Amino acid sequence: MGGLTYNSISQTRMATGEIYCQTLIEMAETDPRIVALTADLGKSSKIGAFMERFPDRFYQMGIAEQNMYAVAAGMAKSGLIPFTSSFAIFASCRALDQVHTDICYQNVPVKMISSHAGTSFGQAGTTHHSTEDIAIMRSLANLTVICPADGMETANAVRAAVEIPGPVYIRINRGYDQQVYEDLDYGFEVGKAVELHPGSDLTIIAMGSTVFQALQAARELDAVDKIKARVLDMHTVKPIDREAIIKAVHDTRRVVTVEDHTVIGGLGGAVAEVIAESGMGCAFRRLGLQDCFSPIGLHEDLMSYHGIDTNGILKSVRELMQLDFEEDEDWADEV
Repeated sequence: MGGLTYNSISQTRMATGEIYCQTLIEMAETDPRIVALTADLGKSSKIGAFMERFPDRFYQMGIAEQNMYAVAAGMAKSGLIPFTSSFAIFASCRALDQVHTDICYQNVPVKMISSHAGTSFGQAGTTHHSTEDIAIMRSLANLTVICPADGMETANAVRAAVEIPGPVYIRINRGYDQQVYEDLDYGFEVGKAVELHPGSDLTIIAMGSTVFQALQAARELDAVDKIKARVLDMHTVKPIDREAIIKAVHDTRRVVTVEDHTVIGGLGGAVAEVIAESGMGCAFRRLGLQDCFSPIGLHEDLMSYHGIDTNGILKSVRELMQLDFEEDEDWADEV
């Protein structure tokens, strides 16, 4: 895996964006096709270190996100592998026309690293909250959508993105994510969820910053309530792991999704689609922004406000466990 070897202490001192940049630098050492672009966000997105190592392969586009994605598409058509670094809200909303037409419609290998996602830049306000991007991006044909849980998973996602022939959207947070994985070697695979905690009573499906919260909730449920909650890190929202979702419904009959994103069209919507198409019934709840914009505040406070932190997950799980429904193996009557 090259030089990307951080221990549990050093990783917490590095922002996820820094781990992304160091991973990209390592890959660029042996792959001359890799170039990097940013729209006046070299410092904020942590991609500045790439400029220092490869000044002739770094492009500062200024505050012109639409132009950046159009240029990246042209580079990709010319045989390069461009990595763009910008805020998630700009990639999914401000430059959507270029992402849609120049990148996805052309099916070119632009890798969009989109930081400050969800409410992670909470104090910047609604203009910088990106709580609709998953819904937007997963609706675009040809686009792979990944939302890593921490720095190590981001490194794995960046490595995997180079091997994907088409465009990729990788959604990361603003800064220092809680650590979920100790190292890179836990079996990351695009389109395959990671089971972080076993359980037969209920399944919590989470992505991004809510994965750590879900894992903490599962441990408390086990210790305090004797509830065995399965936790799935659904890092790839598209293509989503249908097999893991259907297995969770079959095994636990209760499913909760958690996301730092609106519940409309995001992870919860994607999981609901799979469940509905399977013809199987279950008790189901989507945690996230409930068709609203978020107020201004620190990320941890906003996660609590929207009920997507550990306490919010515990409250919803305990309520869901009180619901009665027919528990049998005859799925015909559930259709």
